[in-house]
Amino acid sequence: MDIIRVLEETIDVARRAGAFIRKERQHFDLAKVELKGTNDMVSYVDKQAEQILVERLSEILPEAGFITEEGTSTVKGEVYNWIIDPLDGTTNFIHDLPFYAVSIGLQQNEEIVLGVVYEITRSECFYAAKGKGAFCNETPIQVSTAADLSTCLVATGFPYDMGDYTDAYMAILKDLTERSHGFRRLGSAALDLCYVAAGRVDGYFQHNLKPYDVAGGLIIVQEAGGIVSDFGGGDNYIFGGEMIATNGKIHEELLAGTKRIRILP
Repeated sequence: MDIIRVLEETIDVARRAGAFIRKERQHFDLAKVELKGTNDMVSYVDKQAEQILVERLSEILPEAGFITEEGTSTVKGEVYNWIIDPLDGTTNFIHDLPFYAVSIGLQQNEEIVLGVVYEITRSECFYAAKGKGAFCNETPIQVSTAADLSTCLVATGFPYDMGDYTDAYMAILKDLTERSHGFRRLGSAALDLCYVAAGRVDGYFQHNLKPYDVAGGLIIVQEAGGIVSDFGGGDNYIFGGEMIATNGKIHEELLAGTKRIRILP
């Protein structure tokens, strides 16, 4: 696989899907929203954008399979699999809050080797390939150099259905709020990861994630010099449902905060 060629063509596909989403937002009708679960919404825009991605990504790497949010394709590849979220931040999109993105990750065996996240309203394309560095619109990006949690801005996200996790999550937020510069809950895991990579926030954590939420962004963090782990400090962060991503310098502090009040049963 020529990873640079694949990356360049994937960026083009992400931009095309983003252009479709941007156009549809101009006349979007809330009546067309469907409810998949508690606070978990989807629209025809998500579904049609995913169809665009599956069709075009299939042309780039015909041997690859797919892991998709909306189930457009369930074909699994032996070596390569695209892991895609056509519209990460659907709730923001529905309410016309300008923070949502197309997210694409390419998995080779058990490893993510390529990621593209296109922030639609700002036309910012974040991307990385293994060993090639991380970029935003052709400009190299790096994580921040902040070394103390007390000076750091941290992003997080809430599970759609907090259920029994509400008290534990609020306890984590209280604990870390007292020890950090502040929190932001922006509404797109893919973009949270890219903002860590670009040094706009210093760390990020979230529970109850899906592979397509994080596959595009995690390699961008890694290639920008950051660290990604699960809440136990391990590497079960693609399919394990939980993730911490930081600039590396505050990873242990943030990890300690989530370890003290472990969310998982």
